[in-house]
Amino acid sequence: MRLVFAGTPEVALPALDAIADSDHDLVAVVTRPDAPSGRGRQLVRSPVGQWADERGIEVLTPQRPREPDFQARLKELAPDCVPVVAYGALVPPSALDIPARGWINLHFSLLPAWRGAAPVQHAVLHGDEVTGAAVFQLEEGLDTGPVYGTLTEEIRPTDTSGDLLERLAKSGARLLTDVLDGIATGTLEPVPQANEGVSLAPKITNDDARVRWSEPAFAVDRRVRACTPAPGAWTTFRGDRVKLGPVRPVRTEGLPPGEVRVEKDTVLVGTATTPVTLGEVRPAGKKAMAAAAWLRGLRLASGERFE
Repeated sequence: MRLVFAGTPEVALPALDAIADSDHDLVAVVTRPDAPSGRGRQLVRSPVGQWADERGIEVLTPQRPREPDFQARLKELAPDCVPVVAYGALVPPSALDIPARGWINLHFSLLPAWRGAAPVQHAVLHGDEVTGAAVFQLEEGLDTGPVYGTLTEEIRPTDTSGDLLERLAKSGARLLTDVLDGIATGTLEPVPQANEGVSLAPKITNDDARVRWSEPAFAVDRRVRACTPAPGAWTTFRGDRVKLGPVRPVRTEGLPPGEVRVEKDTVLVGTATTPVTLGEVRPAGKKAMAAAAWLRGLRLASGERFE
């Protein structure tokens, strides 16, 4: 089939590589416009845009997919299908109707579970043991379209959302190309999603990423892993913000929630149940470092705690 790919971040690149290696014809990509980045705030191309530039593939960067000029160009390209991975913009019906086979989206959950922008983070945060990916027909509703195919993936006890997303991006790329092959040959038909089991996965906010030391240790562990690497779990100490890497629940005597104690090179923090040990921390304006090294420079007083 003749394809135009829609995607923006690095997680979309395994799917692009898989499509490039397939028998389908990739004629252009659609991605979010160049955005300011770094201290100089210079405009930077998205990872998908950079991938296409390196290969001489046309890049379309509409502010919104409803723009007439973008839709006119999409009609000129005449794609049979538009595969989507983490594009990051709502696609109106007028654009959805342009390709003959529509737009099909690789979503990183087992729909109808975790519809929305952050399915992997919510799966980790809520303690799911299994998640997966689904390829479905994009329509006007939020991740509501019929599903062409799925795969499952175990969530490991130490997985961060970054770990899990990396695995799903690779396995999902294979699923996406299999679905494209099935659509091309007419051997695949999408199946409507179930009405039961719907859950929503809105974007994780900065407040969501703040550690609640009054929660049980398992919940603290999940929140930190769900927010790693982005937006980054955080807490405050002596009024300053500190970002936290993954923690580890331990079976030892309890500490009051948020209270910090150092035992040799181990930093323990109290929760509503048993303590957790800290791994890396990143104080504001500084590089990440081991928690014990950070506290050695602060001369911890007895009874001090994270807020």
